[in-house]
Amino acid sequence: MKDVSETEEEDAEKADASGSTSNPGSASAAGEPSASPGDFATLAREAEVHVEHFPGNAGTPIANLNASKNAFERYEEALSSDDEQRPSPFAPFLSKLEWELAHWAKLDGPSASSFNRLLKIDGMTDLLGINFKNMTELNTIIDKKILSDRPKFIAEEIIVAGQAFDLYRRDILECVRALYGDPEHAQYLCFAPERHYANKNQTICVFHDFHMGRWWWDTQKAVEARSPGATIIPIILSSDKTQITLFRNKTAYPVYLTIGNLPKDIHQKPLRHGQVLLAYLPTMKLEHIKNKAAWRRALANLFHASLSRVLTGLKEAGINGVVMHSGNGVARCCYPIFASYVGDYPEQVLVTCTYSGDSPLCEVPENELGDCPCDYEFRSFEEALSAAESIRTPDWGKNCAKANIKPVQHPFWEDLPYVDIFRSITPDILHQLLQGVMKHLIGWITEIVGKDELDARVRRLPPNHSIRIFFKGLSSLSQVSGTEHKQICAFILGMLNDLSLPPDQLKALVCATRALLDFLYLSRYQVHSDITLQELNDCLEEFHSNKWVFVECGVREHFNIPKLHFLTHYVCAIKLFGTADNYSTETTERLHIDFAKDAYRSTNHKDEYPQMTRWLERREKMVMHAKYVAWRHLSVAEQAVLRPSSRQDVARANIRFSFADLSCPYNIKMTNWPTLKSVRISTLQTSYGASLFVPALCCFIAQFCYPTGTAAQIEEAALDVALPFRLVPVFHRIKFINTDFHPTETLDSIHAYPQIRTSSGKITREGRFDTALIRVRAAKDVPSGVYDGLRVGRVHVVFSLPPQSLPKLVPPNVEVPEHLAYVEWYSRLTLRPDETMNMQYIRREHTGDGSPLVSVLPVSVIESSVHLFPKWGKAVPAEWTSGNILDRSRGFFVSHYTNQRTFFKFRR
Repeated sequence: MKDVSETEEEDAEKADASGSTSNPGSASAAGEPSASPGDFATLAREAEVHVEHFPGNAGTPIANLNASKNAFERYEEALSSDDEQRPSPFAPFLSKLEWELAHWAKLDGPSASSFNRLLKIDGMTDLLGINFKNMTELNTIIDKKILSDRPKFIAEEIIVAGQAFDLYRRDILECVRALYGDPEHAQYLCFAPERHYANKNQTICVFHDFHMGRWWWDTQKAVEARSPGATIIPIILSSDKTQITLFRNKTAYPVYLTIGNLPKDIHQKPLRHGQVLLAYLPTMKLEHIKNKAAWRRALANLFHASLSRVLTGLKEAGINGVVMHSGNGVARCCYPIFASYVGDYPEQVLVTCTYSGDSPLCEVPENELGDCPCDYEFRSFEEALSAAESIRTPDWGKNCAKANIKPVQHPFWEDLPYVDIFRSITPDILHQLLQGVMKHLIGWITEIVGKDELDARVRRLPPNHSIRIFFKGLSSLSQVSGTEHKQICAFILGMLNDLSLPPDQLKALVCATRALLDFLYLSRYQVHSDITLQELNDCLEEFHSNKWVFVECGVREHFNIPKLHFLTHYVCAIKLFGTADNYSTETTERLHIDFAKDAYRSTNHKDEYPQMTRWLERREKMVMHAKYVAWRHLSVAEQAVLRPSSRQDVARANIRFSFADLSCPYNIKMTNWPTLKSVRISTLQTSYGASLFVPALCCFIAQFCYPTGTAAQIEEAALDVALPFRLVPVFHRIKFINTDFHPTETLDSIHAYPQIRTSSGKITREGRFDTALIRVRAAKDVPSGVYDGLRVGRVHVVFSLPPQSLPKLVPPNVEVPEHLAYVEWYSRLTLRPDETMNMQYIRREHTGDGSPLVSVLPVSVIESSVHLFPKWGKAVPAEWTSGNILDRSRGFFVSHYTNQRTFFKFRR
């Protein structure tokens, strides 16, 4: 793009002043080393990130307007009656049991009829000692005695084209006040923009949360010019029409609201309550309008008329500000300003009033959407606004045509301050990349490889913790979800080796595919820098340099695809609003379950919206009361954290979530007890494929007895080792975790178990022996490559030595590791990847007599699993299966696309 913002110009001046070159990855004049891909993450992890705060008094509290009590104390005061000083922690419920039963019934329990039948059991209410006898009485208590921190829904009528439509909305300022004032959010709120840098010279910008983006910085400048000390509340809206029934074709059109002051770690997770349902837009199909052009215009007018009503009050508050209290009672003069709109492509076109098939952001002609780089400017918001405001003039239609927008009556954004609607549209990884560009790519590859051959290869991929094997192939899939597209992307590159294509076409096909995969994985980074954003652009340029192969193979005539074109705007959007997970439509899809589908199921399916809104209001009341109950059970010191006096002067010292570290180390977790308590060594040699188990184990024991011995001495000593046992305990799985960054997630695992057959010989479970990356030596200070010190091995047995036998095997002062693994080695990883695939190519390693090269080693040196792409040959042999392909294929490519972590660690 040609556009260079004022902030970018300032950054360029700063770089010039420090003596750095225009390349963000180049060495600075101060002698800092050149940054390579991923170095910014190392700096962010191991050194202090350099933060530049917005100059002036942005986000300053208004001291004389602070509330005397925090949100929980005000909630408690409202619950109290005149005759009691402090209510019970569970009030208005009589006891902890009654409260927990009510909480379960409204948030996790059965249907209302089932709950009523439970309470109708003779003596049940007396036994429980509760004050309600059915769901109706419980609802009455909730409606009359429990307060809500979120506003009620308002039912209104919207008149469009002479027809009335029902709109259910909330007061947007009260919704903003509820999110901003939630006491659980108080310690995480950000009140002013910041610039983060990965180096002391401040030439490598880092982008993470919304407040690190340039939109907030630039908007803060504009607001500060009129109102010094202002606190901007960036408004992030998202909407998407969703199906709420399977057969009756009923839809809901929810609009969600969150604020950029909250870290993405909160508003991404529904259980953190960082999103609020703002409105249900009308979903009428306008079937009485027969003309298609008139029907489309009426739909657009209905959408904008509805959203204009929903955003009532945002204009005045954005210009003049409004006093709001955060959850700890601190008051600030806040300016809620519309920042971004999250939606898929049809939603983007609808919001911007542009035409389907065009770019909703820039002025690129439809027949040049496939070009890269994009040399066209952003659409002119001033021109679009001028056209929209000329509605009452004869030239309205002509002005709209000149601005290349639809003639929509009063777009919702025409009166909003500090808004450029064309820059407010954000990337959409789910619909643009996974279900858009990657869907196209998989379709093109399917045509080139052939459905039958591609299915044959997919079914025979070796298993891995992060890889889903599609045992029926890909051609049988229908309505492929975003998750499935993500799973396919993890192995699609491995389908391309040994294709019957000319060498130049095969190389171009691999390069184009790898470039789009790299773009996908890079775009999903949770932290970006100028370096990785340059890599994003480089990946896109590489794809466009090699896309000719799809034309020559006859699977594509042009690339004028709006979703593909939008990729040219990703870098700009990330610089404006932070990384792409700040505005993910995956969050919107998840919210549909709670706010649309579950809400509809709670109704009698007749006149459902009043019932849905009441159901949601009651749930929100129970959520708020649960927060209050939890606060009441905190200590006095813990409750004091939310008092205004303790936090009014720390606008910039508030707590932040830590950076999600994709390179966090894996910690091995073994079960307390073995999978099989005792397995014969002869069984390991036959069923587990550990044919050289005894000599390998003897060599391992000799190494422990003679740690300084030469290889020849150890081999000779191994001949004298006699194993005093014939049975060993065996484990079938190694787990990898990291409780610091991912407390509940198993990040990786390695399986090693044999197949199981019935007495009739039928296989009930295929054997599985996974491949792993094993540390064979310490990494060098200056790594010789991404796999420095690592080697690939296949784990056949994970076992322990019988404790009673250890004194007979090693000296008393030698401590043998508790868990050992029998591994079959592959050839060493080199610095020269395969020329065509640009991946490490390895084979099974053998000794001089043709037997496999094996070792017994401590499980602790195994760093992670690794997925291998088989070398297929011209056609996949019918006898190959997913279970035996690691034994049958003559060679393999080492994949780094298994998941985001392997991509981050091992991408070249």
